[in-house]
Amino acid sequence: MSKPRILVVEDDAVARQNLEHILHKGDEYLIDAAVSGVQALELLERETYDLVLTDLRMEKVDGMAVLVKAKERHPDAEVIMLTAYASVDSAIEAMKRGAFHYLAKPYKIDEVRAHVAHALERTELKRELAELRRELKNRGGLDFIVGKSRAIEELVRTVRMIAPTEAGVLIQGETGTGKELFARAVHELSPRADRRFLALNCGAFTEELLSSELFGHEKGAFTGAAAAKPGLFEAAQGGTLFLDEIGDMPLAMQVKLLRVLQERVVTRVGGTQEIPVDVRIVAATHHDLKELSALGRFRSDLFYRLNVVVLNVPPLREHPDDIPLLAQHFTQIYAERLGKPAPTLSPEFLAELSEYRFPGNIRELENLVERAMTLSNGEVLTPRDLPREIREAPAGAEGADGGPGGLPTLEDKERQYVAEVLAHTGGNRTKAAEILGIDRVSLWRKLKKYGLES
Repeated sequence: MSKPRILVVEDDAVARQNLEHILHKGDEYLIDAAVSGVQALELLERETYDLVLTDLRMEKVDGMAVLVKAKERHPDAEVIMLTAYASVDSAIEAMKRGAFHYLAKPYKIDEVRAHVAHALERTELKRELAELRRELKNRGGLDFIVGKSRAIEELVRTVRMIAPTEAGVLIQGETGTGKELFARAVHELSPRADRRFLALNCGAFTEELLSSELFGHEKGAFTGAAAAKPGLFEAAQGGTLFLDEIGDMPLAMQVKLLRVLQERVVTRVGGTQEIPVDVRIVAATHHDLKELSALGRFRSDLFYRLNVVVLNVPPLREHPDDIPLLAQHFTQIYAERLGKPAPTLSPEFLAELSEYRFPGNIRELENLVERAMTLSNGEVLTPRDLPREIREAPAGAEGADGGPGGLPTLEDKERQYVAEVLAHTGGNRTKAAEILGIDRVSLWRKLKKYGLES
């Protein structure tokens, strides 16, 4: 492994030479020195660094500008600020902007070495994590999105296209369709993947609590605020904030959110200081925001800011081919949670699930699988492990009275042919499925549809 490379930025010649001497001891690092902020910006453009130590107060280009450029050019690199006692407040502000630490002058030699070693460890860990994430992506990634239907594969392709950008994303879909999973996918495939992904349901809080959760509050801002608390915007710094059910956000909060998106600063409840934030917003809703906007229940300016890229997540009934895959996925999850072997899912069990319309979407499917595994003691799940309302749900087939002119419909002919094949195989459904060129789950669905399952 190559030696870590450090940039020292100090306009005082004696202080600069002392720092170089401290860091050169042991020949552990490669050291570059800049005599001014201007020279530091030039070096940051040309070279790659693992760590930057910069004086805060310098003429023309100060340490804050060096910090901004270092983070822009080398996001993984850490920055340590060097400051006189009188400017500690400014150094703390620099830490809010991404600095790793600050050292007040005069500093101790052991203190400098300890903070440098710690900062370089953190840089290396971030790069290792980024490499692991790249490997996962190269192997396909997004294991938490289950589905092979055209609709889901098209959504995943869109996510892969938009994730590396900073575009706002609005995810639309019914409750229980997995909108948060796609929001997480946007985050995991973005340059922000090594930072936090935080989620908030906007419909679960009053306006006052929502303000406190998003923007934080200062001590004494309201009854019960015994200590200052950062909000989710601060906690998600550099990462992604998922605002679920944003259509339920009160209008007054929409105004505050719009200001944050425009100004990229937040002010805590009860505070006056503007805190810079760098957060990507992914929003989701089961409402039609355009319709809510026309009714005056959602701000049109906020809608257009959020509505840069739209992901429409389909209800489960529109991609039933994914039901067996999802059921198997949930079976593995709950087998681990319940500490029992994963049961086999019978074709009849899967056929019953595939026939059901799932008004509660994927969330309802997960609950059904969990219920079946909790109550069943067998090694195979069958329709008997499903609630009666699922088993007795209508199959959706219409009466077969023939088409116009008394001619049989295509469904009439299919029913007749399926019955003939089943009779030919003596009721052997595996052989019948082979002859028909379909799997057993599809055969079971047809048998139920045409009343041939007995």
